[in-house]
Amino acid sequence: MEENNIVVRNLYKSFDNFSLKDVSFQVPKGRIVGFIGENGAGKSTTINLILNELKKDGGQIQLFGRDHTAFSVREDIGVVFDSCNFHDIFTADDLEKILSGIYKSWDKALFEQYLNRFRLPRTKTIGSLSKGMKMKLSIICAMAHRPKLLILDEATTGLV
Repeated sequence: MEENNIVVRNLYKSFDNFSLKDVSFQVPKGRIVGFIGENGAGKSTTINLILNELKKDGGQIQLFGRDHTAFSVREDIGVVFDSCNFHDIFTADDLEKILSGIYKSWDKALFEQYLNRFRLPRTKTIGSLSKGMKMKLSIICAMAHRPKLLILDEATTGLV
């Protein structure tokens, strides 16, 4: 039996002007899956529900066979949104210090390897970086703790 990283069953979320209704899918371990749909179709909403950033109105979401609200699943997920969500005053060095305290599996050597590979400055503030450099930094931070699952929500916006 194939293991699933994500299982969504009968997901429901209602807003004043939009509703997700009866969304069901699964993402097997080791697969790359893309969400494709029109703007406003609910792709980002579904991702935010999976990440427990929004509260679902109904349905079931499991990550790695556990309820998506379990604190233990956070360690195994890397997330990159469509814009850099780190404060402009931080540097890559600051992020390394912060994130290494959050993720038990943080790999400082891997973080540094990615910074060098993508030629990102360690001491420049995020606010002074180009949009593409900010996105690269977000991807590096999402991957430096070696997540089992990487979720990208329009993460190539700004990359050329």
